[in-house]
Amino acid sequence: MSTLALTSTEALWFLPLALPICVWVAMSDLREMRIPNVAVLSLTGVFVVLGLFALPFDAYLWRFVALGIVLLAGFIIASLGMVGAGDAKFAAAMAPFIAPGDYLFFLMLFSLVLIGSWITHRSAGRVPAVRRATAHWSSWEQGKLFPMGVALAGALAIYLAMGLSTGL
Repeated sequence: MSTLALTSTEALWFLPLALPICVWVAMSDLREMRIPNVAVLSLTGVFVVLGLFALPFDAYLWRFVALGIVLLAGFIIASLGMVGAGDAKFAAAMAPFIAPGDYLFFLMLFSLVLIGSWITHRSAGRVPAVRRATAHWSSWEQGKLFPMGVALAGALAIYLAMGLSTGL
């Protein structure tokens, strides 16, 4: 039996370890405009280990298909210069956490988080006190580039938290 939508049990298993990684990724991307490979591997490792306990085995295996598809798509769009390689790798590491029945919901959630984080980042960058407090952040000086890890990590954290509280 496979779960098509995120269950509160899955969220309970995944959120405690995925959340700190999401915060790490967001902060790293803001500070350095880079997502460390070790963060990507850490998130993948969380799924590899906890997925065995949180999911039926067939669903667990199928979630790796999502990782492969997102990794391939990410490689292509990163090669075209549309996203950074770290963003593509992190999106692939996130993919197994998203239940198949929630793909459309997650894309809509990600879209909203992306818009919100872009507006927040651009607005905060115009506040002198914020700029002084975060003067070491590379993301302020990137022009049109945006630290996509903030939106990716934020969307995953919100998705898992919503699953915990509602079972989506």
